[in-house]
Amino acid sequence: MKKFVALLLAVVMVASLFAGCSSGESEETKAPVATEGAAAAPADEGTPAGTIKVGSIGPTTGDYAQYGKAVENAIAMAIEEINAKGGLQFELLGEDDQGDPTMAVNAYNVEMQDGMQVLLGTVTSGACAAVADVANEERVFMLTPSASSPTVNEGRDNVYQVCFTDPNQGASAAQTIKSLGLGEKIAVIWNNAQDYSTGIYQSFMEKAEEIGLEVVADSTFSDDSNADFSVQLQAAANAGADLVFLPIYYTPVAAIMQQAGAADYNFKFFGVDGMDGLLDISGFDTALAEGSYMLTPFDANKTDDLTSSFVSSYVAKFGETPNQFAADAYDAMYIFYDACQDLGFTSETTPQEICEAMIPWMQSYSYTGLTGENMVWAADGCVSKVATAYVIEGGQYVSVD
Repeated sequence: MKKFVALLLAVVMVASLFAGCSSGESEETKAPVATEGAAAAPADEGTPAGTIKVGSIGPTTGDYAQYGKAVENAIAMAIEEINAKGGLQFELLGEDDQGDPTMAVNAYNVEMQDGMQVLLGTVTSGACAAVADVANEERVFMLTPSASSPTVNEGRDNVYQVCFTDPNQGASAAQTIKSLGLGEKIAVIWNNAQDYSTGIYQSFMEKAEEIGLEVVADSTFSDDSNADFSVQLQAAANAGADLVFLPIYYTPVAAIMQQAGAADYNFKFFGVDGMDGLLDISGFDTALAEGSYMLTPFDANKTDDLTSSFVSSYVAKFGETPNQFAADAYDAMYIFYDACQDLGFTSETTPQEICEAMIPWMQSYSYTGLTGENMVWAADGCVSKVATAYVIEGGQYVSVD
């Protein structure tokens, strides 16, 4: 873990917080691993006392519940580890928004009434953009684990992302398909009513044209509860597609794979981070996903100490393997913990003071965690880290690198 600053430095940095600036520089990069059940470490001398209230908003019920539950679980686990150290404590305020923008704003208002000081959310892009409008006006800092659309931080200096962005994913997907020779004729099926899907689709198409990747079928839909993809699949088959690119969430991906299998279509599939969770759908035949590709910043099967400790603790606590949404959320909590140590936040620090101090700090900060090495942030709130391609083999993600 990162070395804690001495008492004198903490006092100086608290003073700089109220002057509205901070360098955010650290001596070493954090590797936030804690073994569940380990004895609590003594409080550090320079750590202020009190409890900081951290908000989390996401779909813990409904179509995207796998994402929201993963995010909330991982933040809760990170907080439990941090609180075991003594000193500064954290409390999680969690609210369900079902991925709906109006519900998300209502959830934000509830958490603000409950004393929220920073928001690690929201989970989905459309809901996050709606909350960001209000949070920007009220000067509340948002560090979203998974809302990847550029719409969440456009024109808002208070919103930062842990996940890589939709344009990054779309362009990376096109380049990966081309460089690995995964398909000669590409079909695309995307959701035109969703910021997430639309953003990835647009950047994919731009990159595909730039590098000479042939897109032979372009089909869309407007609701993730859509149950019939026969028209889109037939269009791909009629065009002679050998690979179908799916910049969508795992629920429609599962339906598309099931219907393609029933119709005996022999497509390869390539998805993005929204496809994570597919293998955990109850009743889904994972053999239908065999040989499919996806981009994700996290692989639960990696054997490094950081990943192994996180996965084993998560499985022991929640009874399931964490996905990349959980990993991004865990990273987000430890990033904010670093900020609290560097900037001297306490239970008395207002959301507005935290916001104004976090903005310059994030731009001078580097973090290595579960989802990337030496991650850094630009002034627009976007993170710089690598999207990694995986193929599903034997019901597991296997890196293609």
